[in-house]
Parts: sequence; C-alpha cells; structure tokens
Amino acid sequence: MEINLANSAFVIMSTAFVFLMTPGLALFYSGMERRKNTLNTLMSCFFICGVGSLLWIIVGYSLSFGTDHGGVIGDLSHVFFNGVDADPNAAYSSTIPETLFAAFQMMFAIITPALICGSIAGRMRFKALFIFIICWSVIVYYPLAHMVWGDGGYLRAIGSIDFAGGNVVHISSGISGLIACIMLGKRREYGVVSYKPHNIPVVILGAGLLWFGWFGFNGGSALAADGLAVHAILTTNTSAATALISWLVLERVIHGKATVLGAATGAVVGLVAITPGAGFVPIWASIIIGALVSPICYFTMTKVKAKFGYDDALDAFGCHGIGGIWGGIATGLFTQKSINSVAQWDGLVFGNTKLFIVQIVSIVITIAFAAIGTFIILFVMKKFMAVRVTKEEEALGLDLTQHSELAYPSFNGLD
Repeated sequence: MEINLANSAFVIMSTAFVFLMTPGLALFYSGMERRKNTLNTLMSCFFICGVGSLLWIIVGYSLSFGTDHGGVIGDLSHVFFNGVDADPNAAYSSTIPETLFAAFQMMFAIITPALICGSIAGRMRFKALFIFIICWSVIVYYPLAHMVWGDGGYLRAIGSIDFAGGNVVHISSGISGLIACIMLGKRREYGVVSYKPHNIPVVILGAGLLWFGWFGFNGGSALAADGLAVHAILTTNTSAATALISWLVLERVIHGKATVLGAATGAVVGLVAITPGAGFVPIWASIIIGALVSPICYFTMTKVKAKFGYDDALDAFGCHGIGGIWGGIATGLFTQKSINSVAQWDGLVFGNTKLFIVQIVSIVITIAFAAIGTFIILFVMKKFMAVRVTKEEEALGLDLTQHSELAYPSFNGLD
C-alpha cells in the first residue's frame, strides 16, 4: 500500500478544521448562556481539547479501532499508539497513514462529549464534569465508535451506515445530554425567569466556525481528496443553507420576525442532519433533509420541551439528538449505492426497505446505549460526590464559584 500525498494533505487539513469546531462550539454555547456563566461554558468545552486528546492517545483509539471483541469494543493492542505508524491500515484507508486516520478520528472524540455540555450548562461542578467526560468517553463514545466504524463493529456488520457521525457523535451526545439534564434537575429559576443569550454576536461567530469546520468534518470523512469528498461538502453546505432559511421562515410565520439566533440554530441543525448521509445521499435530497430538520427541531425545542418540562439548557438534545435521529432516518430514505459503494442497499425512496430497517435498528441501539451508559455514570458519581453546584453557587454564577474568574469584571448590572 502506497501513501497518497494529495489524500494525506486533504485529511491533515480536515483534521485541523474539525479541531477548530470545539473552540467554535465553546463560543456558540457561551454566547447563549447567561453572562455569569460565560467562562464556565467556554471551559466546559475547551478543556476537552486536552482531556480528549490524551485519552485518545492512551486508550481511546485502541478501544475504538483496535481488534474487535464481540462487535462492541476494540482491544488494548494500540494503547499509547503502540503499533500505530505511518503505514496505512487497510481496514480504514489504504492511502493515508494510520497515524493520520487516528488523528482525524481524535477530533471527533474531542467534540462529541463537548456537545453534551449544552444540555447541562449552568449547573454542574467543574470537577464532576471533568470526571464525567472521562467516564463517558470510555463507556459510551469508544464502544459506539467501534460498533459503527470499527472493523468488525456490530452496526457496521449489519449494514448500517453513518458517514461522519450521526449515531456516533450527534445522537449519542444529544441523548446523553437529555439524560444528564434530567438527572441533574432544573436550574434554580427555570420557568420563573427568562433565560436569554447574553451575546448573540458570539453565537454567530461560533456558528460560523462550526459551519466552516463541518467541511472538514463531513468532507474529510471521505478520507481522500476525491469526488466523494466534494459531494459531501456540497450536501453539507446545501443542507445547512436550506435549514437556515427554513428556520427563518418558521419564525416569520409563527412570531412575525426572523431572529439572528434562529439563523444560527437553523444552520447548525442543518449541519447535524446531513452528517450521517453526507456521502451517501444525492444533493437534491440534502435540500429536503435541511428543509425538514428545522421544523422537527423547532417543535422539539418549543412544544416537546415545554410539555415534558426537562431543562435542556442550550438545546443540545433538541438540536443534536433530534437532528441526528432525523439525519439517520433520512439516510435510510435517500441513500444511493451509486454515490458510495459502502452502502449495501439503496434507500427506501428508491424501493429497497433493507437499509431503512437497519438504520432504524442502529438508531434505537445508539439511543439505548447512550442513555443507559450516561445513567449509570451519573448514578454512580452521585453516590460518591456532589455533582451539582449549590443554589448559592448557582446564583453567584459558575465563573466565579468554579474558576474564580469573571468574563466581564466591569459589569455591575443584573444578570
């Protein structure tokens, strides 16, 4: 096997793009939080750039992409990157170094647990979050990555497809966020005062960085500088653009005015929805996927959330969980084998039911695995430590009580 320099250069660039998404996510979330929790929200995402990277080198890559055990988890043969070198691993790519494939996948392992932080913003002790992220990565993320993408993984073996992380990244983090926010309980003034974004320009900056990085997220998942990568980039942008417009139309019809926050949210849910099918569905289908994800997520974030009363602070479940589920279903509807031969069957729209069925199976397994894993982690943690801040600490803000810093030290108004 010979290294292809063009493919390697493209995936190196894509790796850098995906890394930038985590600081972008930190900005996106922090702008939506209250002023007194700005730095804590930034830190909740940014520290994972350190922890997630080290965990991946030590054990994460081995458990995700090592020799299969039961279709669920890899082995420990590659701990500390043992045996991972510049030669390609034919099970994943025959044209780029295995070290590069591992580095690219590392970026997904960093951003995925960071997504959960949107559901639990403003409530969790930083020490507890630190421990939770480590446990969640090992217990939930690495097994799911192996099942979906690993050689011998169960979901991969049954024919389920997930181009860049609908199951592995979005559904897993969204469902985990929902379970975590329920187990932590509502914020102290939830339902009494209105929680509003404190800095919408920062939200737009974060959304822009996410959109930018998503070209590496989805395009880079082709693992080659080829037509499939270009196709994935086009479906990604088209879905995001359509979802943005769809969200603005919704707001205009329902509330009479389109909002900047709505534009940012629409773009992100469009990016989420296309992720599993970016390299499988035709470009025209990405318009349908983007157009429908906005009303689906909008309904969840407003009606469903109000009906059940869970405090998904920054709507990580409503955006990533629901958007990822719709994306996985849409992949089962619109996939064409002619676009990507990894797919064993065409989608339901083209007359074949097999892929649609295995996509539903994979979504159900992902939901159950993430929900049970998250519940167990938090249940055990709550037995041994204080997971949530006190009411007094929450009132003062997590910037001050968890980090002894303030994002806006000269601000004296009410928060």
